[in-house]
Amino acid sequence: MVKVATAAEKILAKASGKKQVDPGEFVVADVDFVFAHDGTAPLMIDVIEEFGVQNLKMADKSALFIDHAAPSPSVQSSILHKKMREFAARFGIKLFDAGEGVCHQVVIDNEFVKAGDVVTGADSHTTIHGAVGAFAVGVGSTDAAFALASGKLWFKVPESIKVSLKGSLSKGVFSKDIALALLREIGTDGATYMAIEYHDELTPRLSLSSRATISNLSAEMGAKAGIFPAEPFTPDADANYARKIELECNALEPLVAKPPLPSNSVPIAEVEGIEVDEVFIGSCTNGRLEDLEVAAKILNGRKVKEGVRCIVIPASRKVYQKALEKGVIEILVKAGCVIGPPTCGPCV
Repeated sequence: MVKVATAAEKILAKASGKKQVDPGEFVVADVDFVFAHDGTAPLMIDVIEEFGVQNLKMADKSALFIDHAAPSPSVQSSILHKKMREFAARFGIKLFDAGEGVCHQVVIDNEFVKAGDVVTGADSHTTIHGAVGAFAVGVGSTDAAFALASGKLWFKVPESIKVSLKGSLSKGVFSKDIALALLREIGTDGATYMAIEYHDELTPRLSLSSRATISNLSAEMGAKAGIFPAEPFTPDADANYARKIELECNALEPLVAKPPLPSNSVPIAEVEGIEVDEVFIGSCTNGRLEDLEVAAKILNGRKVKEGVRCIVIPASRKVYQKALEKGVIEILVKAGCVIGPPTCGPCV
């Protein structure tokens, strides 16, 4: 009798060549895509060179990104960037240089990942790719090197948390508010080494950009993966979960995460009147066209208050181009925003 399974269990069973897997079990799985950025790739390259690896099995299913220290702010960064460019050229790996955008958004833009894929990225927010139904995990440089060279990596099959999103979003409430509400409920370690499985039962359904925001912030909850299940890797109706959460989104209001933790979220009314010095709109969490359009709608015909800095950084060149074509960038510039090149920006 075949055991019922969650989305994560189905994906890992497929990738490890097994009929079924159980939470807590260790498996060696085939990896479908590997990537690293300038904060993690240099060490990954060092590991590969130290072991004298001459053939990278995942060379054509991988990518390197220069997005953290970009454009280069120092001689040391330039040396590391040069190292990445030479390594990519030697092995035929796709390299996205400074200005192409944040690694995660570029992966989404180019559709490098699909439902059911096992993805390893040398960055904690690799969970974002669960937005398309992938089992996407952040790994260290050494694990990324092993995956790049061999096409395989070991995993501990995680328990899963089922999150059902119900109702609809009120005006001024977005997927970031869903993520902050879940952070408040789960905490910053409540999903440690678990897969969070999101079931979108909202009317209307969330866009890919909105799903990406939620999957991205699964990492802040401690999750190994944050998956919006997609066929043919949807969970069985009676799959076993470590926890089930139902979020009634009708009742959500705009939230603000107060220092020191993203789980310290409160309704915006509780912080009304507090003066701010700087506003940042961007990052792999909220630098997509959907986000910039919301900002432009609010700022159209208005000016950023004197004494306040508003920094806007599109998440990728493609996002930047679309925002230019739709007049979004013009509105933001006229409002007094500072527009930066597509990079990780102030997050680094």
